Amino acid sequence: MENRRLRLPLAIVVAGAAAAAATLLLRPRSGLIEPAAVDAKAYFSPEQLQRASDFRDTQRLLGLAGLAVSGGTLALLALRPPRLLDGLGRRPLLGAVAGGAGISVLLVATGLPLSAVAHERAVAVGLSTQDWLPWLGDVGKAAGVSAVFAGGGAALALAFVRRFRRHWWLPAAAGAVGLGVVSLWLFPVLVDPLFNRFDPLPDGRLRGEVLQLAREAGVDVGEVYRVDASRRTTGANAYVVGLGHTKRVVLYDTLIDRFPPEQVRSVVAHELGHQAHHDLWRGVAWLALVAPAGSFLAQALAERIGARRGLADPAARPGPAALPALALSLALVAFVLGGASNALSRRVEANADAFSLRLTRDPAAFIALERRLAVTNVADPDPPALLQALFGTHPTTVDRIGIGESWARLAGG
Repeated sequence: MENRRLRLPLAIVVAGAAAAAATLLLRPRSGLIEPAAVDAKAYFSPEQLQRASDFRDTQRLLGLAGLAVSGGTLALLALRPPRLLDGLGRRPLLGAVAGGAGISVLLVATGLPLSAVAHERAVAVGLSTQDWLPWLGDVGKAAGVSAVFAGGGAALALAFVRRFRRHWWLPAAAGAVGLGVVSLWLFPVLVDPLFNRFDPLPDGRLRGEVLQLAREAGVDVGEVYRVDASRRTTGANAYVVGLGHTKRVVLYDTLIDRFPPEQVRSVVAHELGHQAHHDLWRGVAWLALVAPAGSFLAQALAERIGARRGLADPAARPGPAALPALALSLALVAFVLGGASNALSRRVEANADAFSLRLTRDPAAFIALERRLAVTNVADPDPPALLQALFGTHPTTVDRIGIGESWARLAGG
């Protein structure tokens, strides 16, 4: 009994140590540029700062409320699983598919009012271009995709729990890493096209510049796509995704059509930095290092939360009624470990910024780009430190401008 009581505190310590160690081990160690101190008021007008604050402060509150609603819903389900889940226990694994998908859809439904308010505010500020019907259509498609993955994941998790009992965290960790790799590989070709149209960049000036930058960087860029982001937003962005033959750089059409060529080059160079540094594989490596300890913590939590559903009994064979406890445990672990993942992501993004500056040697374009992205996306240039530490995946805009300023000084202006 004493060992069982110590299991959860031990798991918390092990998971925290694993996340910290993986983040320190995999963080970029060279090539970074220390940002200069920057005052947001020197780059943004009072009206722009006020507009960003008015919009983002409330959006953040809505996001936090959404997390509370999702967590509260899972907690209620874990404490009092619906009788329907007990009925699905006649065929446990098929019941787990239905139960996992049902929980996923329920979470979307409970969060829908807050999401609708956030969407309405994005439309009002000019960031979202979607009417209600297209927006609801995207919500429905996203809910369907999530339900498919949740159903399959629930069946796999319950199979591990029933088969391995005291040690199901081991195969669960391997499954998490495998799912992460498969998602990176297949999402660009199976899931992303459900929401947007992706067209290879046609021959012309921009494609030529992208390929020239890739040659200068010594990077196999894969394919470069233009995505019709304007059907959903006026915001601009770019990203790198995919593994193997699905590897690609994706540029928003809003970026291509509305930003000056030198700023688009700066964005492309940043994404090439991710390719050059193998950052997607860095993320997979972080997951592989952290997943065992994270799964061990999830099992320890699930055994406390779902003890009455057989999760703490080595002789029991839990059914779908244990799914809410498993889901809540995994959600809590993902939230806590996400802070370490975001810390690594911010450093990785800063390293890609430095790569972009060295490749283009155009700090003026880089600084102008960061400023314009913040204005276009109605982003807070300098968000609250705590929220940035918990949720920020990129350096703040003022830090990124500071990186550009430092490079300009190092390069002699």
